[in-house]
Amino acid sequence: MFEYPEDLKYTNSHEYIRLDGDVATVGITAFAIDQLGDIVFLDLPEIGTTIEKGQPFGTIESVKAVEDIYAPVTGTVLEANTDLIDAPETIGEDPYGKSWLLKVSITDATELDGAMTSAVYQQKVEGN
Repeated sequence: MFEYPEDLKYTNSHEYIRLDGDVATVGITAFAIDQLGDIVFLDLPEIGTTIEKGQPFGTIESVKAVEDIYAPVTGTVLEANTDLIDAPETIGEDPYGKSWLLKVSITDATELDGAMTSAVYQQKVEGN
């Protein structure tokens, strides 16, 4: 069983969003990290980059696969977690805390209206 914090919103592509005013903290879920296995590489956009909801903004590579990471919102990158770029293998240690990927100034909070709650996401990935 994985943790799915209730203060987050979740996407079908396994990203999460924590909204604080007009700043969204974006990461990938513990479920996604578990599915990937040992992570060996992470590519994130630079500060000031505009990301668009539904479009890839980076990649994550494990010993099993290379996967795109999709933007759950449209906005401008305020911060990228460069600690994870230097040590991608640590992303699974605290996926909802210190292992966030981006902080984004969002342009339209209503884009999150279709995101899943914790309970709905858990049902989707665990089928319980």
